[in-house]
Amino acid sequence: MKTLKPILRKAAHILVDVVFWLMMAGLGWLFLQVFVFTSFKIPSDSMEPALEAGDNVLVWKGIPGARLFNIFDTLNEEQVEIYRLPGIRRIRHNDVVVFNFPHPNHWGKVEMHIMKYYIKRCIGLPGDTIAIRNGFYLLNGEAGKVGNEASQERISRTDAADFAPGVYHAFPFDSVMGWNIRDFGPLYIPRKGDRITMDRTHYLLYHKLIAWEQAGEVAYRDSTVFLNNSPLESYTFQKNYYFMAGDKGENSQDSRYWGLLPEEYIVGKAWIIWKAKDPYTGKVRWKRTGKLIDNY
Repeated sequence: MKTLKPILRKAAHILVDVVFWLMMAGLGWLFLQVFVFTSFKIPSDSMEPALEAGDNVLVWKGIPGARLFNIFDTLNEEQVEIYRLPGIRRIRHNDVVVFNFPHPNHWGKVEMHIMKYYIKRCIGLPGDTIAIRNGFYLLNGEAGKVGNEASQERISRTDAADFAPGVYHAFPFDSVMGWNIRDFGPLYIPRKGDRITMDRTHYLLYHKLIAWEQAGEVAYRDSTVFLNNSPLESYTFQKNYYFMAGDKGENSQDSRYWGLLPEEYIVGKAWIIWKAKDPYTGKVRWKRTGKLIDNY
């Protein structure tokens, strides 16, 4: 019995050490997931050819800065205050970005849902003006600067009647403005501190963002915009916004349809395809594994 006690004591010490280091490894992994990187699986072909369904991409949170918020409230679909730590740099044109989809329930309201993510390419930054003419993006009046040019060319050659149902007409889906994916805008992308006058056009373009910022109701009646039933002649934005689009423009639910993305909803910049599998056969696509994501 005396010889057994040292063995049990040593085994107990080893078990404590193993549990301790497992806990430390778990906390380290959690720290990396919260503050440094995460993984995102591509679910569709909307980002082809840069990304294909079945690709798993590593997303750097440190580029824009990691976010802090109450995750339990988001799981209950409650809206939360989001705080962002300092990042390495700001999101740039043509960065491929993972973000929380701002319209998880319907396109008429900006909401947060922690489990619903999109991945798109950043076409427009706060302060930019975006337009589409004959299928091609114009960034601040200049062509050839952003997005997948091959897709834009295909859209330019496609007649309106030849698009799949629901593809041609675009945000804000107003018969007077008549925007579509071949002729869109110009749309100004607000940045924090920008002040606009409120008229019918600005109501159509920005009422969802104002309602989200103010946690209130925005309406248009008798040629007047109302915020919580009070007339709103002008508005100063409190947040920054972005315009996101898929590389496969003929099949991508993006800012051309649902509008602008709040900066708070950005998770991070997609960097590399760390694993690629065929979604139908499950076979590893070795040629895509380890491929850096193209920012044009």
